[in-house]
Amino acid sequence: MAHDHAHHEHSGETLVEAARGALTDSGEQWTGMRESVFTELARHDRPVSAYDIADNLSKARGKRVAPNSIYRILDLFVANNLALRVESSNAYLANTHPGCQHDCIFLVCDECGEATHVDDEDVSRTVRALAKVRGFTPERPVLEIRGLCRACA
Repeated sequence: MAHDHAHHEHSGETLVEAARGALTDSGEQWTGMRESVFTELARHDRPVSAYDIADNLSKARGKRVAPNSIYRILDLFVANNLALRVESSNAYLANTHPGCQHDCIFLVCDECGEATHVDDEDVSRTVRALAKVRGFTPERPVLEIRGLCRACA
């Protein structure tokens, strides 16, 4: 993995705290529901859908949580770099370094569903340059490479 800068990978409670700080620094509120959604998202190693998050939170709270509410929160998280969206499976991963902005480059296993997020500034620069040469302004590039992970290969 190539980085032009150093960043710290967070996990557990420090990840939740980093996400809270990043969201409030951007001018958004960190509500109880947003914390619940982020905590649920962060406990998964593989991409998780809004429906799975809604089901798990519904069970934990003892009342129904609507997937539409979860989608709105996840969209806010993606816009503020707290979560990454795996487009091909409409699923999400917590960003383990919410203070850093990176393009989404995923290695997605077609067998087990694992999605590995890769930070590579060289690839990002190349993709953005290709877009600009064609008069296109890239907002948030997402690259997904489908195949088999090491365990499934």
